[in-house]
Amino acid sequence: MKCRMSKEYRICPSLCDHSSRLGIPDTFGLFMDMAAEHAEDLGIGTTFMMREHKFWLTAKTRIKFMRRPYMMEKVRLDTWPLMPRGIQEIRDYSITDMNGSIIALGKTQWAVLDTDTGSLVKIQELFDDDWDLETETVLDEPFARVAEDTSDCEEAGKYEIRSIDIDLGGHMNNAAYVKALFSIFTTSELDAMKITDCEICYKHSCYEGDTLSFYKRQRDNAIEMIGKTGDGETAILAVLK
Repeated sequence: MKCRMSKEYRICPSLCDHSSRLGIPDTFGLFMDMAAEHAEDLGIGTTFMMREHKFWLTAKTRIKFMRRPYMMEKVRLDTWPLMPRGIQEIRDYSITDMNGSIIALGKTQWAVLDTDTGSLVKIQELFDDDWDLETETVLDEPFARVAEDTSDCEEAGKYEIRSIDIDLGGHMNNAAYVKALFSIFTTSELDAMKITDCEICYKHSCYEGDTLSFYKRQRDNAIEMIGKTGDGETAILAVLK
């Protein structure tokens, strides 16, 4: 069985930023929703995982934009899981226009937590043997490594986590971290940055009432961002290009 989900999608206003284009944080949310829907169709979604006392964990996500589609533009979304490797699995994504030209590519590194034991499980055990899985990701560069030490960084801003940021697990939603990160920049700063590549590494869960402090450093052609909680734990690491 070909293990891929495809659907046509119109970029509605709620997903667009000040430039009338698909927002970068909104793309993270869109891909997360696609992954959840496809997993549900495959029988390994939220319903199954809750019954089995397991939980999908997002470790890292990277999205690379060739361009960002405009408000009300119709596009095609695709997502598919790759062959698992031990306790890790990569899921790929693509956005293409209606002529088949690539607009954006993405990949997410996933893991599965056994909520009874607190241990990670082999993802292969969840997959059916008859699934036709690909082995090569659309973004073959390895995920970036960002140093957590902030001694060489400048403070970029703070974000107080609110009720609207919390998901069914009681902690901050993955896409909400990206919205929080982008919220510390002004629209003119974002325009000047001209971001085409965004990568997030999730390190530590945050909760309602926590405050995230963001730090940034310039590294070659990229901006590295570190988000820390009030007790000094690193919540997310990010690379913006």
